Amino acid sequence: MALVNKVLVVGGGVGGMCVAIQLRKQGVAVELVELNPEWAPDGAGITISGPSLRALREVGVVDEVLRRGGHWTHVDICAADGSLLNSVPLAPALGAEDMPPAGGIMRPVLADILATAVREAGVRVRLGLTFEHIEQDDDGVDVRFSDGSQGRYDLVIGADGVNSKLRQLVLPDFPGPKFSGQGSWRAVVPRTRQNSTIFMGATTKAGLNPVSPDESYLFVLDRREGMEFIPPEQWPAMLAELIAEFGGAVGDIRRGFLDGTLTHHRIVYRPLAGHMIPAPWHRGRLVLLGDTVHATTPHLASGAGIAIEGALVLAEELGRRHFLDGALTAYAGRHYDRARLVVTASGRMGQIERDGGSLEEHRAVMMQAMEALRAPL
Repeated sequence: MALVNKVLVVGGGVGGMCVAIQLRKQGVAVELVELNPEWAPDGAGITISGPSLRALREVGVVDEVLRRGGHWTHVDICAADGSLLNSVPLAPALGAEDMPPAGGIMRPVLADILATAVREAGVRVRLGLTFEHIEQDDDGVDVRFSDGSQGRYDLVIGADGVNSKLRQLVLPDFPGPKFSGQGSWRAVVPRTRQNSTIFMGATTKAGLNPVSPDESYLFVLDRREGMEFIPPEQWPAMLAELIAEFGGAVGDIRRGFLDGTLTHHRIVYRPLAGHMIPAPWHRGRLVLLGDTVHATTPHLASGAGIAIEGALVLAEELGRRHFLDGALTAYAGRHYDRARLVVTASGRMGQIERDGGSLEEHRAVMMQAMEALRAPL
């Protein structure tokens, strides 16, 4: 008899979709609810590390991700003026030597690929609603939804993001994510470089990562004092000002912003905040996944990847354990160290950037973390 027969996933992001797919492979009845009625995330591109590509292969979607995205073999480190300082070769994840060591894709494209796989797996998807009330007992969880419907489940998985509503029921004393002191800017721009490229400024970092054969996304991390709201109509001018110190390819992009020749840029801004919550990550038959417990800044390009890995581990433990509490405890125990590595290394890299610290230490932190993440789950 299966440990769980009917599961509710709250949140249709990357982690939620992947755990739904993996549980369906085990024959579990899965229902996924997502508050966004369009089920389409905003955003520009994201980077997918080699370990994340390895995880997506286990989910079953990596071929489509590589077909519709971009990939590279080196990270070029440049000074602010665009001159090349170092070109760092990337090693593929262990067990995935036949795949590129890193790739990138538009966030809505990745979501579309996973959403198609979710529906093909037989997951019942309900959009435009979330839970209203949850009550659990020893045998199951009763859920009332925001549209008035109700259901009973063996397990509820909270994959509803950094500001998780379900987390309030599992960890009611958690104060919330902590602002990192940086803001993240992204924009879609023409692809002009083969490799991922990072430009190191005084307290601002810019980079270009391919997301398709002809497009890259520009990312800029800048020092910021608070999480103040910035009106979207101000984003192009502010981003152009932020990258004024950069030459090379980033300087060319800036000129395109200013003279109006670069118009389809799809700029996105968000302040960076995160957290690493100690285990356990469950309370009874409610368990948390992804950004709900380990939200990271983007410095290691592993936020989505670590959510995918968590989904794989959670589904695997549910499939092989005899007792639910043991499965949920084992999931957090197996996944915690890798998630913490991503959060802490990313945080340290951000601190170095904010403070104008050692570029050598920045590179060392990045390379050590990336090497550790190559190891199998």
